[in-house]
Amino acid sequence: MNYLWLKWLHLLGASVLFGTGLGIAFYAWYGYRRGIATGDIGLIRGVLHLTVIADAVFTATAAVAQPATGYLLWHGTGGTWPDTWLNWVLGLYLFVGVCWLPVVWLQIRLRDMALRADAVDRLGDRFHRTFRLWFALGWPAFLAVLALFGLMLARGFFR
Repeated sequence: MNYLWLKWLHLLGASVLFGTGLGIAFYAWYGYRRGIATGDIGLIRGVLHLTVIADAVFTATAAVAQPATGYLLWHGTGGTWPDTWLNWVLGLYLFVGVCWLPVVWLQIRLRDMALRADAVDRLGDRFHRTFRLWFALGWPAFLAVLALFGLMLARGFFR
């Protein structure tokens, strides 16, 4: 595959991972806060429903494509094993996955709990604790993605 097309796909995937993740986090957080403040269970249900769909369609697709395009770029530009830069990339990517997989499971649980609640005041403490955990797991993953962007830019310094 042409190097520039491969690089374009890799950058697109990275942008989708970061942008969709940030968008999902913002809309879920905002929808949750606004729904609690106004008592609108429909808003919370709708936002969490879309959060699960967006993660499945966009984030999961990009998460699968990134290692494939990344490996092809690394190998195609002379990457050889062992490689300190690649070890950092793989470690951070694995860390992001360790944070993200529970987040997906928590989103599904949150969506299902919201569907079962007939009103905001019936969401219960477990829902709110789960939401706080979902939110907390997102921060280290986002910081690791930012570090991955930095590694993408700094690859030449590792040679």
